[in-house]
Amino acid sequence: MIAPTPEARRAFILDNTRRQHPPHTPELVLHLADEITPIWRLTEEALEEMGLPPPFWAFAWAGGQALARYVLDHPQVVAGKRVIDFASGSGLVGIAALKAGAASVLCADIDAYCGAALALNADANGVACDYTDQDLLDAPPPAWAGVILAGDICYEKPLAERVLAWLAAARAAGAVVLIGDPGRSYFPRQGLDKLAEYQVPTTRELEDLEVKKTAVWAMP
Repeated sequence: MIAPTPEARRAFILDNTRRQHPPHTPELVLHLADEITPIWRLTEEALEEMGLPPPFWAFAWAGGQALARYVLDHPQVVAGKRVIDFASGSGLVGIAALKAGAASVLCADIDAYCGAALALNADANGVACDYTDQDLLDAPPPAWAGVILAGDICYEKPLAERVLAWLAAARAAGAVVLIGDPGRSYFPRQGLDKLAEYQVPTTRELEDLEVKKTAVWAMP
């Protein structure tokens, strides 16, 4: 199957989402899916037939919303810093970091559709983010990164273990590492410092509750 062009990815996102304000960060606007957008009705099988990975970029997940809220409310965490938004999805967290005064943000996600979604969402919020679809876990954390932000990274055990080890290496090298998580199955229950806790509105289509208790944690 021929990979879609950047223009085709952009067109697909525009056709299958609508601009919305995430409930926990209403000052931001993203191209998101909901029950009235076409992608909402596509099954996993239909997506596979279209050659599409799961559209994580089309939703504002609880961990990312909490992390974005924390960054917007505590801009000193990122102000003037070079930031990585790891597993960026829609780019919500990276965009929040730029709004909070980050010197630069690199959004990283291996799904190329995230790059197209990020470009649209950054433009909608009047900021400019860098993007890479390279798997950052294949190399040591970049020495230039002053802050690494990671939301909703603990869905699957093997991946969670790899990401947490990579983040721990970044912290040992001096980076500030913040994680947003609503109590995913493979999130560590110890060894992190809780910075804030939020009640994040979500949807039963994505989560088991319409409001998820979600925390922001720092690696000590």
